[in-house]
Amino acid sequence: MLFNDVVSASLSVAATSARSGKVEALASCLRLARPDEIPAAVTYLSGTVPRMGVGRASLRDLPPPASAPPSLELLDVVAVLGRVAAAQGSGSQARRRSELAQLFGRATEPEQRFLRAMLHGELRQGAQEGVMIEAVARAADVPSAAVRRALMLAGELPSVAGTAFTEGLDGLARFRLEVLRPVKPMLAQTAGDVAAAIERTGAAAAEWKLDGARLQVHRLGAEVRAFTRSLADVTDRVPEIVDAVLALPSEAIVLDGEVIALRPDGRPHPFQVSMSRFGSSVDMQAQAERLPLTPFFFDCLHLDGDDILDAPYSERVEALARAVPDTIRVPRAELGGADDAQRFLEDALAHGHEGVVVKALDAPYEAGRRRAAWVKVKRATTLDLVVLAAEWGHGRRQGKLSNLHLGARDPEGGFVMLGKTFKGMTDEMLAWQTGHLLDLATERDGHVVHVRPELVVEVAFDGVQESSRYPGGLALRFARVKGYRPDKAAAEADTIDLVRALHAGERPGLSGVDG
Repeated sequence: MLFNDVVSASLSVAATSARSGKVEALASCLRLARPDEIPAAVTYLSGTVPRMGVGRASLRDLPPPASAPPSLELLDVVAVLGRVAAAQGSGSQARRRSELAQLFGRATEPEQRFLRAMLHGELRQGAQEGVMIEAVARAADVPSAAVRRALMLAGELPSVAGTAFTEGLDGLARFRLEVLRPVKPMLAQTAGDVAAAIERTGAAAAEWKLDGARLQVHRLGAEVRAFTRSLADVTDRVPEIVDAVLALPSEAIVLDGEVIALRPDGRPHPFQVSMSRFGSSVDMQAQAERLPLTPFFFDCLHLDGDDILDAPYSERVEALARAVPDTIRVPRAELGGADDAQRFLEDALAHGHEGVVVKALDAPYEAGRRRAAWVKVKRATTLDLVVLAAEWGHGRRQGKLSNLHLGARDPEGGFVMLGKTFKGMTDEMLAWQTGHLLDLATERDGHVVHVRPELVVEVAFDGVQESSRYPGGLALRFARVKGYRPDKAAAEADTIDLVRALHAGERPGLSGVDG
């Protein structure tokens, strides 16, 4: 398969606004690939190449583009980038430059543009995970639900895609939960009130919505591993959580929940206080004593040899209750109707928490699409948005990146700007965001620093208004920063469709993701 086949498919996807058109362009490309080329094709089309130490300086003074026709093979690119990523120690920069120079010398102008965008993390043509799942399923002629389930268990799409093409549905069915290997988490939609939530879920229970950090914890015998919602291993940063899970009677268990820092009166610290525990790996035992995290588990995916993630939620919480004491389970109540749910919501708010998550009793544990099996309801109006740029501050904020340009995710690809804000930021936050945003900088335009859209920030606001200043025609009123969400990826930010629905005053059908 030529590398140009991937580049051409990417250009087609970028030029197509319809989701169905994107899926077909990607599927057509994947049909051209040999089985051993599928994982690389999926990786590059998704723009998910891992960081390999290639900065902008490494891509200067490279050879001019090769003349047509294209001759660069996809697996040649894989081999070169593998060597670039593996280069370490003395002389590694020179070796990277030499490898990249040879690669770029063989690439045509469109291929060079694609490589630059991919290596800089700026390939945003709309081939997001959900679109890629459908494309893989269509090209391999397997159900998309089977691909999605295998992805939940495997954690990454390229290997799942390879299995779909080589072994079909039988191969995908062989993916199993493996204790100590993380599972992609199930996510929730958003509703404006509990009645709308129950309308979508049917028979349901409600749980407190905690403003903590999502944590998936695995135990196998004496070994415990803890993973964030992005599947990062943070075991060494939560020693008190490890101890709590080792104290359970089960020898093999996989739990999903939240961890949160509580005040002496049992009310929660602000989200950023809880998240501060994940910002450093120095002397974690001392940090655990200074600011302990409390686990609150709400789901059980495996218990002593039995995978139960396909069982209904009602059965999974029964298993959870058998294995985990109520002191470290999320408060929960089965609902007889909207009145029950409203009382439960008011109780959660009275205890200082965000709201509730309403969960369908008959739903299995599913990752990927934001289905209506879990629906969160929060009192405060907040959105999880992506930082697109920032402006240098003035006065006491001189030398700090302050005014944030905020964007909602477009399901068809890219982000839609909704306004700016410099409100709600502490001095610590200003210092933190300045360093991180400079690391993500792509270009500078006067006092504005444009950045790769990777940082997610939770923003409170008073309403949505029409605005001719921004391309989406909408802007947030009195937006202020509530806190950064380093536990969330940009692909999990709230959508422009949700913002439009809020502006229209609609309640049912709003989609977002859980915190």
